Amino acid sequence: MKTVNIHAAKTHLSRLVDDVAAGGEVIIAKHGRPMARLVPLATEPRQRKLGGLAGRVQIPDDFDDPLPDDVLKLFTGG
Repeated sequence: MKTVNIHAAKTHLSRLVDDVAAGGEVIIAKHGRPMARLVPLATEPRQRKLGGLAGRVQIPDDFDDPLPDDVLKLFTGG
């Protein structure tokens, strides 16, 4: 992590942004006190493709049937 003063940050902003885009991190200080942190943007998650597990997962026919009373009591504490 690199620390630069605000004047140097203004002068070399383009280079600092390139450094951060490559995975670095820069602290910008004013009169020796850290004031801001320049970090890379988080990448956006990829779009998920529906049906990616088709044919590899089986859902039983009784999946959404009511639970038996003995199992239901375990969830409700009764």
